[in-house]
Order: sequence, then C-alpha cells, then structure tokens
Amino acid sequence: MDFSLEEKALAASASGAKWGAIGVKRRAGVLAPLFSLYSSQSAGAGDINDLRLLVDWCSFTGNSILQLLPMNELGAVFCPYDSISSFALEPFYYSFSGDGRSASGYIRVLRKKFPAEAPRVDYNLKWDKLSFLWEMFLEKGKADTAGASFSSFRENNLYWLKDFALFKVLKYYSQGKAWHDWDDVYRRRDKEALSRFEREHRGETLFQEWLQWRLFEQMTAVKKYAVDKGVLLKGDLPILVSRDSADVWAHPEFFKLDSAAGAPPDMYCAKGQRWGMPVYDWGRIEADGYRYLKEKLRYARNFYDLLRVDHVVGLFRIWSIPYGDPPENQGLHGSFDPSDENFWGEHGRKILSVMLENTDMLLCAEDLGVIPRVCTETLRDYGIPGNDVQRWSKDWDARHDFLPPEEQRFPAVTMLSTHDTTNFAAWWENEAGTVDEGLFMRKCYEKGIDYGYIKGLLFDPVLSRHGRLRWLQGMRDPGALASVLGRSMNEVGDILKMHADTYGEKDKFWAQLGLSGVPTEKADPGLARQALALNLRSRAVFCVQTLLDWFYPAGILREDPYGYRLNTPGTVGPQNWSLKMPLPLEELVKHEFNTVIKEMIAGSGRA
Repeated sequence: MDFSLEEKALAASASGAKWGAIGVKRRAGVLAPLFSLYSSQSAGAGDINDLRLLVDWCSFTGNSILQLLPMNELGAVFCPYDSISSFALEPFYYSFSGDGRSASGYIRVLRKKFPAEAPRVDYNLKWDKLSFLWEMFLEKGKADTAGASFSSFRENNLYWLKDFALFKVLKYYSQGKAWHDWDDVYRRRDKEALSRFEREHRGETLFQEWLQWRLFEQMTAVKKYAVDKGVLLKGDLPILVSRDSADVWAHPEFFKLDSAAGAPPDMYCAKGQRWGMPVYDWGRIEADGYRYLKEKLRYARNFYDLLRVDHVVGLFRIWSIPYGDPPENQGLHGSFDPSDENFWGEHGRKILSVMLENTDMLLCAEDLGVIPRVCTETLRDYGIPGNDVQRWSKDWDARHDFLPPEEQRFPAVTMLSTHDTTNFAAWWENEAGTVDEGLFMRKCYEKGIDYGYIKGLLFDPVLSRHGRLRWLQGMRDPGALASVLGRSMNEVGDILKMHADTYGEKDKFWAQLGLSGVPTEKADPGLARQALALNLRSRAVFCVQTLLDWFYPAGILREDPYGYRLNTPGTVGPQNWSLKMPLPLEELVKHEFNTVIKEMIAGSGRA
C-alpha cells in the first residue's frame, strides 16, 4: 500500500510538528496495565520499575509503542478512569527496588503478604506500602526535602501539588469522607482554616509532596530508559475526574456538580452507562484561560511521548445525567451537553486546538461508540489518530461487513480489543454473531412484542450466553425475521438493522482471514494468530494490541478466555481492574513466542 499522500497530510496538519518529532511511520505497540504485571522483584504487584522489563520486551519484539492505562491516584473503587487527581501519581505503583537496605526488608514483607503471582490484585497492598513509605520519609525525608530536586519539583507544580497534599490529609482526618461532607470551613476552602490546618499537619502534607516527587523521579527515569531503547511511552488522559477529587475540591467552579457523566444507550450497552463523575463547565475553564487543561498536559509531558485522549467525543458533547436520577437507570435519562448540536463542532475544535497548542505530545483519540461526523472530521483535519477496533471496523451502511485492511483509515490506532472489551478469543466464542440481550428485550417491549415467546424462535439457546443472543443459523432472511416478530419490516427497521450488522459475523470474519469451510466455534491459538496478522496489515498508522491478545496465540492463556477481562463497562466490582497476567515479566521477556511476534511485526512493515 502507498501511504505517501496520507503521510503528507499528517505532516501538514495541526499535529504536523508532533508527527515530525516521532516520524510518520506505521508502528506496532502494546497496551499493558501496570497493575496486571509483576516480576520477581515486585513488591506484591507491578510497580514502576517493572516497566523496564516490558520496555525490553517491546524493544526485542519490534513494538515501538508502550501504552499504559491512567497512572493517576485511584479513588475508592480503584478505577483508573475515576481518579482523585488529574496530576498525582498512584503510590500503589511505587517501586522500593534500589531504595536501600530498609527497602529490601519492605519488599520481603510485602511479597510474603501479597504474592505477586496471585490471579487478582489485592489493593490493600497500597496501605501497607504507604505505611512503609511513611517510615522511609521519617528516615530520609528531611534530607530529601532540603535538596534542590525536591524544591524544583514543588516550584514547577505549584498549581496542583499543595491542594492535592491538603486534600489527602484532610480526607484522612475526616475519616475518609468525601470532601463535600467535610466540616464547612474545609469544604468551602476557608483560607484561614486551611492555613491553620496546614501548619498543624505540616509533616503529613510534606509527606504527600515528597511521595509525589519520588514517584515523579521514578517515572521520568523509566521514560528515559524507554527513549534509549527506542520505545515511545503512551499515556492516557481520562476525560473526567472523580467527584470526590482534589481537582473538584480545589476548583468546584470548573464542574457542573448537579450532573453525572455517562454514555447513551447503544447496541452494546442497552441502558447506556453512568460513570458518576461531574461534567466540566467549559465556560468557566475558558474564562480562566484553560489553565487547568494546560497544566494537566504540561505535567503528563514529563512521562509520555504520546497521549490518548479518553472519550474525545466528550469534548464536543457529553452525555449528562441528572445527579439525582436513580443509579439503576444507568444512562437512560441523560441528554447531551451542549444540547445544541450546531454548537458541537465549534466546542470540540476550540478545546482540541488549545490542547494541540500547549503540548508537544502526539495526541491520539479514543473515538469509539456513536460519534458525530463533526468529531471524526475534526480529528482527521487536525491529524489526530482515532481508535479502530477490528470487530467494529465495518461498512455499517451497505455491506454490513468487516472492512478489509486496505480500506481502514490511515490516521488511526487499530487493535483487536481494548481494556473495556473481551479479548479476541472471548469475542469469537461468545459475542461474534450476537446482539445484546438487554437491548433486544427493550426493543421488543417498545414494540409490544412478546420477547419470551420469540426468543426461542430467533436465537440459539446453547450459544447464547453472557448476556448475548446468538442468531439461529437459519435466521438469515430479513423478511422471515419480521414475520417471526409479527410486524412489518418498517415497524421493526431498527431490529433488522441490528440483524444486518451482526448476523453471520463469524462467516464474514472467517472470509476476511482468507479461510474456507465452516468457521470453528472455538478460537484456537492459530486463529488468534491469524487475526493478529490481519490487524497488523491494516493501513492504520499505529497497531496497538493488548498483552492478552498476544498471550492467547502464544499458548499462555489456558483457561476459558472469557475470564481474562480487565473491565466490564457499566459494572463495579472486584472483577474489574484486578486481573493479573499469568506469568512474570522475566518469563515474558524470554518466551519462545517472542520471535514469532518479532517476525509478524517485521513482516507487516511496522518494525
């Protein structure tokens, strides 16, 4: 494929200087959540220094992008996209290795209490780490905080650091309550009360600042290591921040606290989603010269070469749900903010322009879901790659079939799956050729159709599972489907569209792979490898796979692939953000399949 025209277009775009810095060329990369990793040196779970081993793996296999999930300090539900700060790094990831004799003792204790090879992350590890870090601060803090490096760090981060440190200590002395339930003088940020509190707890606030400095030093060292190895680090900028966060407490005027952000209902999430974080008051942020946004970008640049802008469509318009609406309704009763569709383009372009003008990181956009055309066109015009997930990269209007590699968009990051989806093997076995059961039930209810009766006539009872309905093999004809539903084709046009988009997906993808015969029901390692090879051939400029999707063809994942999932959107529970990888990084670096990965990436022209 000839990419010269696309390369010239990117070089001439608003992101042109950023592309010039890293080179406009097709690259391969990997997405690896740090909490999922571990090594023989980890103190209970993956830590910052473990990233060096993953960088080594990337360097050998030809992956030149290492994408991380947000590294900000986590809130009560330990969700990376619901953090208590847009700036502060998560102490859970602190690495004790190299911190001296006492730190070696900490590592031994933590490894015994929190075995790194456990199948799930135990976030109680954080509190034990913080206890040891407090001991370290009492031992080394006086000397550290008197040094030039710490002073420079404080000076460069005046915008957020003091507020964050105060927030953390106030939260502790308020028995962990959310800031809006604190004593009134602290909730409304009475200056005299805050000054008095800071004087009385100077050691504890200084500890929080010292800890962030230590984390900063570790992450910047890892970035330098990655640069030396030819690997670009890609960060993740969440679209929102937790309602109970230092950001919202310090700047409540920047948020609409009577709202809860989410996503509208679609064919993959019948009720939509309710995330709970407040939406931004962009008018107030603009009136302040967008400093809040600029400072977030400035701090992230210390750690990353590229930055994923989460839910980029939220910069154009975001699904806003009344805060008092019952949580069980999820996103059903939301509306777009801004409400006027004619304003969306100007709104999003203005914010993205500010971002482009105030960072030299290459921005990449997560633009999955229902995306208005103005968002897609803006990303293209600005030279910002969007996201293309293989299972959703289709001609939805005419062929209802997967796009072949040569028809996929060039300014994009393509992948088989994401941190919010099932892995490829689980999709193949449980979701290909299916519709969401909750959405289908709701459509039947709206049309007065007896779902309980027609379910057995339309869907395979054996292959329908995990909330997904698999069409019966013979249910191919739209007219026959309408007849079973007992309605005219016009009356059930939305259901017929769902059918056209999903029926026979396995056959269609099988054909994309160039395979003949009947598709297998199970996803064996060979099939997964062929899917990866197809995705690598995409004309998209970047191809970033999850580690899980590389593990399956390597034979590393030996159980039901459906169990290997990082997050299920719209749910909260211990199954989310806790999955551990099934082998230590030392074994990954030496794994025999690495040579195959290297050859596949080189063969695709992405090395």
